Amino acid sequence: MPSPADDNQSNRKPRLNRRDLLQGRLWKLIRPSERPPLVMRYPKTRADVDASPPETSPPETPSVPPRSIGGIAIEPVRPTEFTDTAPPRSFPVFRPPGAVAEPQFLAGCTRCSDCADACPYDAIIKAPERMGAIAGTPTIDADANACLMCEDFPCISACEPGVLSHALPKTIGTAKITEHLCLAHHSTTCTVCSERCPTAGVIEVVDGKPTIDEAACTGCGVCRYVCPAPENAILLMPLFNRPSLP
Repeated sequence: MPSPADDNQSNRKPRLNRRDLLQGRLWKLIRPSERPPLVMRYPKTRADVDASPPETSPPETPSVPPRSIGGIAIEPVRPTEFTDTAPPRSFPVFRPPGAVAEPQFLAGCTRCSDCADACPYDAIIKAPERMGAIAGTPTIDADANACLMCEDFPCISACEPGVLSHALPKTIGTAKITEHLCLAHHSTTCTVCSERCPTAGVIEVVDGKPTIDEAACTGCGVCRYVCPAPENAILLMPLFNRPSLP
């Protein structure tokens, strides 16, 4: 004779776990005794087999071109071809005063070092090999030696190819003050940049804080070279658009 515990166990409603719920298995909530019997239909004769609907495969997904948007074909992209004839890549660098436009400069510069030899302050150096197409061409690194903007510009006079010209502006870049790094902007008296600037009137001190007239700045880099701030407060930017010679 079944015990009351067995009766309670048989009458207990089946539980539905989270996986069954998410997969739509609500039929598990029905007690086995209440579930309708499964009707299995088997063909009995050859005629029944012939009358059965043919098995069908899932509809084929329309082919989509390798490059398409929503099944709409677009023009295929040709694979990138890498060749050795790619145009040389130029880096923004500081050229000596009077430098022509960069494409013309690279085409005409012979890497002779005459301009560097003529500089009395050793401010002109050759670009290192890691700089690719511009390697060996004359550059200025203000962190090593700033350009002092000589009155007669011997570097220009020494350039036989003519990529440095007296007829062109002598500006090589622009300097900016990074205020949060500048000592004078943190209640510390400092006017070194304005005192050492070789061009009069470019850096003025207003209320104890230096300001740069960017329109008059030549980008020589002296202010950066002498800046005593723990993290240099002078930001130099080379002149990107230089004029060309006919």
